[in-house]
Amino acid sequence: MPAATPVLSERALVLLKTLVERYIVEGQPVGSRALSKYAGLELSPASIRNVMADLEDMGFIASPHTSAGRVPTTRGYRFFVDTLLTIKPLDNVEIHHLEEQLRMQNTQKLVASASQVLSDLTHFAGVVITPRRGACFRHIEFLKLSDTRILLIVVTPEGDVQNRILVTERKYTPSELAEATNILNQNYAGLTFDEIRRRIRAELKQLTEDMTRLMTAALEAGSEAVSESETEVVISGESNLLDSEDLSSNMANLRKLFELFDRRTGLLQLLEVSSRAHGVQIFIGGESGVAPLDECSVISAPYEVDGQVVGRVGVIGPTRMAYERVIPIVDITAKLLSSALTQR
Repeated sequence: MPAATPVLSERALVLLKTLVERYIVEGQPVGSRALSKYAGLELSPASIRNVMADLEDMGFIASPHTSAGRVPTTRGYRFFVDTLLTIKPLDNVEIHHLEEQLRMQNTQKLVASASQVLSDLTHFAGVVITPRRGACFRHIEFLKLSDTRILLIVVTPEGDVQNRILVTERKYTPSELAEATNILNQNYAGLTFDEIRRRIRAELKQLTEDMTRLMTAALEAGSEAVSESETEVVISGESNLLDSEDLSSNMANLRKLFELFDRRTGLLQLLEVSSRAHGVQIFIGGESGVAPLDECSVISAPYEVDGQVVGRVGVIGPTRMAYERVIPIVDITAKLLSSALTQR
């Protein structure tokens, strides 16, 4: 179990908040003189140094070897975000920009737009998990191409269209194809392909063996088509992280971070785990459990289609980021993406 968070005095809270805020803005260790200037407390330099020493003993701040000032630790950032942070609402111009970028369009373009706009507004890497696709269909259709070739058209619940060509052993007439289309759409739309396969033989005894064979082949191909559209991670603005002095100062770690972006697997696992939680999730430094992200923070939020969580949007940047600004950007982007996908 994690150690209980110590109870801090009012002046310790003010000084810790001031220190984190100044460090985020300036990127330099914060000394007692700067704290005295910005904290607004009537404290002597000796009193400030005593409080700083206490905060360091508690693990909220650390003292770099090359400076008399202090910097926040992961624990300090976590306490700041959970307890001391004041969120800054987005202005109307930024909200309008988000709405313009996330107008109704196909799912792939919406996801790409969400990733790009997150990167544009935060100047970090924008990340979106593509919608998880249920192995089912909203609509299915057969189109005759030749005597033994049929185009299977599957529309997913998210509105994406998948096509497969079926090669059959015998000719099917247009009326037979229409009959198979109607049976599947009227009785089985919304069910998973596995559920339909279990039911089809028992429920369709009145159909000819050839018709059953056609629909079984369609279910196999449809299931394969939907399954191949695997969950992916869309990333935009990775190069922005090269401009972060905090990250670019350690090229070995930065290289590992870009390798993580290339592989995507660890990132996908992290975001999928966080998809089980509601609302904005924040991983600071080593909290993610993904080694290349030890110097980064990941802020993510789920998005929905018709009330069901289907993916997650997020931002990856250095731990020294303006949390009060990035958090609402991620939150509103998730809500707008949910609205755009649900309206499709």
